Amino acid sequence: MTIPKRNAFASVWDAIEDSREIAASLRLRAEVANAIIEEIRRRKLTQARAAAICGVTQPRISDLMRGRLDLFSLDALIDMAAHLELRTSVTVRRGRAA
Repeated sequence: MTIPKRNAFASVWDAIEDSREIAASLRLRAEVANAIIEEIRRRKLTQARAAAICGVTQPRISDLMRGRLDLFSLDALIDMAAHLELRTSVTVRRGRAA
């Protein structure tokens, strides 16, 4: 019996995306989106109320809550987070040598 070889990836995003740039963008968008979703849940906001606070439509909040990150730019997510009074920051550091 032959055991299939496993690929090692730095993160789940690297595993699902061939491009490091796309994987990095997805990782950041997911982090901000998760913080927004957690804040909406923590405040027990309806989607309509969250939309009003964030300056978007209720269907946009629905898309966010369903994990449709492909529909959101990082800028849009950061704006939504700011409307919810969440602070965001990005850390940039040199990657490991291959």
